[in-house]
Amino acid sequence: MEIKESPPWLNEQHPNFARWKKAREISEERGKFVKLIISRFIKCEQLNILELGSGEGGTASVFSANNNFISLDLSLLRLQRQPNTIIKINADANNLPFKYSTFDLIILQDVIEHLTSNNELLHYLSIYLKKEGIIYLSTPNRFSLLNIISDPHFGLPFISILKRNQLKKYFLPLFRKDDSFRNDIAQLLSLKDIKQMSGDYEIILNTKFALLELIKGNNGVLWSSFHIRLLNILLRTGLDKLILKVANDKQSFLNLFLTPTFYLILKRK
Repeated sequence: MEIKESPPWLNEQHPNFARWKKAREISEERGKFVKLIISRFIKCEQLNILELGSGEGGTASVFSANNNFISLDLSLLRLQRQPNTIIKINADANNLPFKYSTFDLIILQDVIEHLTSNNELLHYLSIYLKKEGIIYLSTPNRFSLLNIISDPHFGLPFISILKRNQLKKYFLPLFRKDDSFRNDIAQLLSLKDIKQMSGDYEIILNTKFALLELIKGNNGVLWSSFHIRLLNILLRTGLDKLILKVANDKQSFLNLFLTPTFYLILKRK
């Protein structure tokens, strides 16, 4: 099949190319990190798993050996670049071609912020989740001070707090003209936004675990050069020990306004 996509993430002249390239290079390490979190809640074997917006297929590679793994993405090119050992489906996350109550685990890794109609997505996914199934959801924090200083998608200040229509109207035409046509420009979410979307679920934060993995040197947590530099400063100055003492998995000031990325497990209530 001829793939006619010419995505900006493969354009070496794009200002974000290095950032996207780094994310692709560590996709499997990110998948291992995802598995570490999920394995705290369920045994990661003999599961029916669906990943939405599966990107480079790094997470699929990690999970597919002992599970029935379905990799779903809207981009044919992304699916073509993934390993041939996994099941691939080209479809929309809001129009899934499956039977109800099919999956033990649904993975949404840094994708929900890119969907234009995400308010009802988690409720919609609940009909495809088995009774004891869970959803893994990671997404950048809209109101994190770190993201306000350097947005995770553009590396620029204050972009994280803008809504998608504001980005498309004011920012893209001036600073990212080549992206003006895109409908998947990220609109970041706050913890409040996620709680409103997830009325069917109990939300479990994994901030402290993610921070511990980060300090231990897990290469699948960070790919933003700004955040990596900040981590190195914390390690050199010993401030990481102080942050670990105050780290928690509650709806606290830390998670509302400092935690750069939410790592969440959603369970049925």
